[in-house]
Parts: sequence; structure tokens; C-alpha cells
Amino acid sequence: MAVRLLKVSSVATAVFASSGFYLYSKNVDFNDLSIIRFGRAAATTAVISYDYLTTLRDVQYGTEEYWAVKSKVHRRSAERLRDLCCANRGTFIKVGQHLGSLDYLLPEEYTSTLKVLHSRAPQSSMEEIRQVIREDLGQELSDLFIQFEEKPQGAASLAQVHKAVLPDGRTVAVKVQHPKVQRQSSKDIVVMEFLLQVVHWLFPDVAFMWLVEEAKKNMPLELDFLNEGRNAEKIADMLKQFMFLKIPKIHWDLSTKRILTMDFAEGGQVNDREYMRKHGINVNEISRNLGKIYSEMIFVNGFVHCDPHPGNVLVRKCPESNKTEIVLLDHGLYQVLNQDFRLDYCRLWQSLIKGDLKGIERYSRRLGAGDLYPLFACVLTARSWTSVNAGISQTPVTQSEDVEIRTNAALYSVQQISELLNRVPRQMLLLLKTNDLLRGIETILQTRASSSSFINMSRCCTRAIARHKRSKTKSRTRLLQISLCELWSLCQIDLYELMLWLRSSALARWVRYLLNLHHS
Repeated sequence: MAVRLLKVSSVATAVFASSGFYLYSKNVDFNDLSIIRFGRAAATTAVISYDYLTTLRDVQYGTEEYWAVKSKVHRRSAERLRDLCCANRGTFIKVGQHLGSLDYLLPEEYTSTLKVLHSRAPQSSMEEIRQVIREDLGQELSDLFIQFEEKPQGAASLAQVHKAVLPDGRTVAVKVQHPKVQRQSSKDIVVMEFLLQVVHWLFPDVAFMWLVEEAKKNMPLELDFLNEGRNAEKIADMLKQFMFLKIPKIHWDLSTKRILTMDFAEGGQVNDREYMRKHGINVNEISRNLGKIYSEMIFVNGFVHCDPHPGNVLVRKCPESNKTEIVLLDHGLYQVLNQDFRLDYCRLWQSLIKGDLKGIERYSRRLGAGDLYPLFACVLTARSWTSVNAGISQTPVTQSEDVEIRTNAALYSVQQISELLNRVPRQMLLLLKTNDLLRGIETILQTRASSSSFINMSRCCTRAIARHKRSKTKSRTRLLQISLCELWSLCQIDLYELMLWLRSSALARWVRYLLNLHHS
């Protein structure tokens, strides 16, 4: 038996060695092999599962020791997952970035560890970039551009962007897809689906199949750069009333499914406070205008840019007008909201702003949250249930509240959070990610939960609901009634905004000072 086993192992060794030599001689990157990528993912899944199964087995649930040990397991597992994403690249990094943006939904150990994936994206070589351009545009890079910077301006999970100059002297940004991503993405999603099913079998409480469903739906769209170009033009037309918003113009003659050429946009990232200070850019104005853009997208148009991480939102001073501008990049991932969902979402936010608990429960249930509506409200607003009860526009965000949110989130089981994410409409998942990315920007700018954001949301919700009501009636009397109600609601919002401005103005401070002197 031992001799036979020795023979089999010798033959296997010879086969693997010869296969390895053959692949090496053909300059095959082992990271491109499906078996290697699957093996790495399966091994990581097995190690993480074993860690949870064995480490927590002998610790009494609910004790201080249990939470401390569990936190360490979370951290180790998040680091293993991060390393897997970096090794397999492409779709794995994209999904890891998505998970890293889900603050208040996933444990902090996961979100803080996976956030670094935004700066860990791979780079393609210049030869690979030339090959993609040659295959898709049918010409050599040097024939299309008089200058092409070899060092990319930025690299992401699916593509990288190079600065270039056209023969007529115009400066453009050329977004080129990593050549292997298209081929690997569908196989990677199958691997993720299989491994998540295994994890669900081992841990029935963990049901993250929604993640695979989203990847299946969104990856083909994100890998089609012509779709991204169409989205850019569509949103530029929808939001043309905002003169401060700039969407780079697409050069269709130099664009394909794997290449997108657009005007080059200068600017600093929206989270770069030092850049804004240096260029005299008001952070409150940026935060207010960003809120206007997204409120209009979500509540009025139902067409939402779902990847507003800092690298995709630039700020700058216009050289001609000296006015502050926001440049919105990367239009590959948009969520289209159907009308019923959008209107329920409008009414839910109106209830959250006012502290209308009956409305919060009603519209949360209509959006699929069921009995988990308190968790849903807290996740959506990133506020404590105490603040939600009082009305989130009435209570400022404090550091102690953030601690309270984390503590309360820990009281909900993984099963309840998974159940919530599987219950809500698929449209909600990308909105949750978008909300968290926007909150991250506000936190860095120190403008989180400012009254201006609630004022913008209230205006957009009022307009959206009034427009819907008008579309449902032909009665002139009813149309007049709806328009007057809308006008009155908008006037109330304007008066509230004026009151807040007066309260914070120098005049108000001077009046308060005089009153204090009088009383003393």
C-alpha cells in the first residue's frame, strides 16, 4: 500500500512539476488561472469558517469575554478577506469595496479593514494598455494621442485612467479596462456564489446571497464603458439646472466597451480639506451642494449615481468665474428607482426628519423592513433610535451617539441583519451603500447631519410627491389645491431655513449680546 501510494505521489508530483514548467515557459500568470483563484478563495473561506467555529465554541455567549474574543475573530477574518481581495483582484476588490462601505450594517472590524481596498487596486502594464487600445480602436496609441502619460492618474478595481493629449491639443482622460477583468468576472461571481452557499450551510444565520445577486446584475453594466458614457450624458442633462455641477464630456469616437475617453478634469478629492483650505473652497458650500445633487437624483429623478467615494467626487475653483464646482466622475454604477419605491422612500424620509413614528413604521414596512423597522431606520440614518424618536433634524450628531449606534447594532444578530438585507427591495441595497459613502464624506468635512442637508431633502421630497399627485388627476380644482399645498410647504421650509440663518448670523449674536447686557 505504501509503495503504491509512493508511486501515485511520484506521478502526481511529476505531472504538477511538468505542468508548472509548461505554464512558466508560456509566461502564464498563475493569478489568471481559475483553479488558483478558486483555491485561494476556498482556502480563505475554510480558514475563516474554522476560526469562528472553534474560537467561539468554548466562550459563554453574552459575556464581556465573548464580545472581546468575537471582535478579535472579526478582525482576523476581515484581514484574511482583504488579503484575498488583493490577491484575486478585479471582481473580488469591487465586492470588497462594497462591503467596506456598509458602515452600521457590518461589524466595524470588517468595514474599517476593507476600506483600504480603495487604495489597493491593481495596475495594468503599459503593454497591456497599448494592447487594449490596439484591439478596440484599431490603431496604435501613438497614432491617436500626441502625448500619453504612462503613470495612471488613478487605478481602480476594473480600470485605470491615463492623462493624454489629442492631436488638436485638447487634454483628455482615457479610462482603460484591465484586460483580464472581463474574462474573469463571470467565473469569480460563480465562485463567490458557491462559497457563500457553503458558508450559509455552515452558519444558517449568515445569508449574504444578496451580495452575489447585486454583483451578477451590476458587473456587466460596470464593465460596459459605453453604458457609463450614456449614464454620464443622461445625468448631465437631468441636473443641468445645477451650474456648479460638472460632468466631463465624452469623446465617443475614442470610446468602446473597454475604453472611455472624456475631457480631463482638474480638482482635489472631496475629502481633501487641505486642498480646499489652500484654494479657498468653503466645505459647507461643498457639503450643501453635494446634498442638493443627491437629493435631486434620489427623490425627484430616481436615477442615482451609486459610487460617490472621494476619488469620484472632485472639487475646484473655476478659473474664469472663481465659483466653486463639483466634478462627478465614474458613471458606471447607477440605480434606477421605480416610482412606488421612490415615493415610499420620500415619505419615509419626511417621517424621519419630523420624528413621525407612525410614518416611520408604516413606510419602513412598505419598504420590506417588517418588524425590524427600528433597525432599518437607524441603518438608513446612521442615527440612534433616541434621535429617530425625536426627529433627526432636531438632534445634533454627537460622538456618544456614534458609540450608542455601534452598541445597539451589536445587539442585533447577524441573522437579523442578513434577514433585513434579504427582505428590502434590491434597489435599497445600493442606496444604503450610497448613503454610507456620502456620510463618510460629511464626517471628514465635519458637516454631518447639518440642517442644510435636511432642508434640501425636504424640498425634493415635497416636490416629488406633489408632482406625482398632479400626474394622477385631471381636475383643475385638485391641481390648484396640490400646487398651493406644495407652495405652502416649500414656503414653510424657506422660512425655517431663514430662521436658522438668522439664529446663526452675526446680527442674532449681537442681539443676544445686548439682551444679556440688559438682563445683567
